Amino acid sequence: MRSISASIACALLLNACVNTPDPAIGPAASQASSGYGQAGYSVQPPDVYLLRPSDRISVSVFREPDFSLESVQIGVEGDISIPMLGPVRAAGFTAGEFERDVTQRLAAAGLNNPMVSVNISEYASHLVTVEGAVVQPGVYTFQPGARLSSAIAQARGPSRTADTRQVAVFRESAAGVTVAKFDYQKMSSGMMIDPVMEPGDRVVMGTDGLSVFWQDFLRAMPAFGIFANPANF
Repeated sequence: MRSISASIACALLLNACVNTPDPAIGPAASQASSGYGQAGYSVQPPDVYLLRPSDRISVSVFREPDFSLESVQIGVEGDISIPMLGPVRAAGFTAGEFERDVTQRLAAAGLNNPMVSVNISEYASHLVTVEGAVVQPGVYTFQPGARLSSAIAQARGPSRTADTRQVAVFRESAAGVTVAKFDYQKMSSGMMIDPVMEPGDRVVMGTDGLSVFWQDFLRAMPAFGIFANPANF
């Protein structure tokens, strides 16, 4: 029992001595590492936002409430239905481009000098799945330009059994699903890029087998009465 307690004390001491790396002072890493499958990942948010299926938008026609839509979701095929116009393609346009397109269509349909404004009310297309060794796995919405660290933070961060060196990101591409690896600690210190997320990304935090072992071991110890009986020590 003394050897067990000594082992536990050493393990707890080692855990207490683990620190995050010192931040790299100066510019953070900005180059993706192809060796980790990071080609195509970027630290730069997109300059423009293109509407996507599931996004919610408002279409306001000045002094024409019958043609206005307070909140409408872009369908899976990329269209919305506008009074007098019917289905109109919205996905793939910026809000400004779609605004001009609707203005031209209403004018062509006979509306005198239409004044249209389009606003994005919800980026509902932006979903990321975070699972593995995080505190609260789930599917989360995020704002355009949000980074991998933000997705992990939404899941309340790594759990105590996480292997933060093993963060896998699964992403859809023209060639199929690709996998890239990131190191959460290096990201946190600026030594590795913290990439911008894309809709549909799946983030999996790795699990540290040794941490799991010690968590299970410590939970099992009271069952053996190790702490309950001083004579054991």
